[in-house]
Formats: sequence, C-alpha cells, structure tokens
Amino acid sequence: MMGGKFNMRFNYKRIHIGLRTLKTAVAVIISMIIVTSYGATTSRLIFAMLGAMAAMEPSVKESLESCLTQIVGMFFGALIGVILLALPLHSLLAAGIGIVFVITLYNVFHIRFSPSLPCLIVVTLCTTPDIQPLTYAVGRFWDTAIGLSVGLLINALIFPYDTSQRIRSTLECLDREVLYFLEDMFDGDNVLPDTEKMSNMIDDMAYQLKIFSKQWLLLYRRKNRRKLEAFLICQGKARQLVAQMEVLCRMEYPGRLNDENRKRLKECGANIKDERVLDEVEELDIVTNYHVAQLLTLRQDLIDALRK
Repeated sequence: MMGGKFNMRFNYKRIHIGLRTLKTAVAVIISMIIVTSYGATTSRLIFAMLGAMAAMEPSVKESLESCLTQIVGMFFGALIGVILLALPLHSLLAAGIGIVFVITLYNVFHIRFSPSLPCLIVVTLCTTPDIQPLTYAVGRFWDTAIGLSVGLLINALIFPYDTSQRIRSTLECLDREVLYFLEDMFDGDNVLPDTEKMSNMIDDMAYQLKIFSKQWLLLYRRKNRRKLEAFLICQGKARQLVAQMEVLCRMEYPGRLNDENRKRLKECGANIKDERVLDEVEELDIVTNYHVAQLLTLRQDLIDALRK
C-alpha cells in the first residue's frame, strides 16, 4: 500500500503461450466441430474436449499411452456404472462406491493419469434415472475417442515437441558454469563452491533428452538421430564433470595449481585469483591438479561432442 492506493506490478514478460498450448486449443476446437456435426450436447462436447486435452502429451509415445489409458479407463467406468445400476443401491451410494473402486484400480495399477473421466461416467450413470446406460456409455466412448484421435494426430504431425534447442542451451550453460566453478574454487579463499545447481541442470537435461528420444517422427530424420547420439554422449560427459567437481568440493581447501592447469584455465578465459606458488609439491596439490585436469578435459570433450 502506497499513499492509500494498492500498487500492483505485473510483468508481461512472464506470460508465455507455448506451442503445445496452441495445439491443445486447436485440437479441442476441431474435436468439438466434429462432434457438433452429429448433434452437439454439453456432455458430448465435454468428453471430446477431455479426450483432445488428454492426448496432448510432450511426446508421441506418451500421447499413445495417454489415449490407451483413457480408453481403458472409460471402458471400466462404463462397466462399473452399468453393474452398479443393476444393484439395489441408492444412486449417491452407488456413485460413491464406483468412485472408490475406480480410484483404487488406478492406484493398484499405478496409472499416472487422472481417473476423473471414468469417475464422471460412473457418477452420470448412477445419478441419472432415465438414462440408457449402454447407449450413454457407447456415445461417450465415441465422443472421447474422437477427441483422442484428433489430439494425437495434431500432436504428432504439427510441430512435434522438439527439446533439442533447450538441451543445447543447457549444455552451453553447463560449460560456462564449469569455468565459474573453477574461478570460485581458486579465488583465494577457503570457501568451496556448490555443485547443486549443475546437478539440477543435468537432471533437467536428462528429462528433456527422455522426451526427445520418444519423438518418433523427429527421429525419423537421420540428422535428428545423430543429434540424439551426440546429446547422449554430452549427458555422460556432464555427469562425469559433476562427479569430478564433487570430489574437489569434498576437500577442506584446494591445493595449488600447477603451471599446465593455470595455462589451460587462462586459455579458457577463466579468471584465477589464487596466486599461490607450487614450489614443493604436496599430496593435496597432486590430487587437486589431477581432478582439475580431468575437469578441463571433460569440458573440452563436451564441447567437441556438442559441435558434431
């Protein structure tokens, strides 16, 4: 509060509408147009929308898994609803039992997708007295299948999710972080740097690589297959880099740099403030210089692999 007025700042740069968001909207609209062609109702449009949104996963493989999971979930939801309708139970009690059963099945089989769709079918069947259960189940299955099919096709064929640029950016950032790490290691004080940031970067890169490796249509091109091979090599080098850094961080304080490592660091553009002279070599100096040399070699290997 300033001067009796509420001051709120809004950063428009944070607003980002991703490509997958736009593809989801297109898939939903097309699905609803198709459903409308044979008689639109609110229920039909909702199921078509849910199907289209469920199919919009980061990779084609995950989209197929999502489609299969939704179809199986709808089948079980309809089956449970029809069975519960045949029992002498109050509608709300039957709906509650059905929801518990559906969610339990999802937990037992470790299904990562939401059970909301089959639960919605169960509740609708159990609480609508004049409904034709088989007709309703087949109709909702058909509506959802349209949404799933449209979403899958759009996700697979229109600008498939390509994470290669993000992976490359992460590797380039990691390359810079190695030099920052060494500058911090040899800045003249006894405070050692932390490797947590770089470990998080590698974990994020591993996730993006997993997505990229599942993009079958992208990997159909030989260029992208070579790119994936190079990224996997870089990932291995990056994990070795962090392992070498963690060894250096476990020291109470770093040893003194030898002339060769000083020269290599200078050629890399690192600003090393530690001016301790290596006159009589001690064990700590040998260990430190070994791991620094390994770091610099792995860093160069990562750069070479990234350029291929």
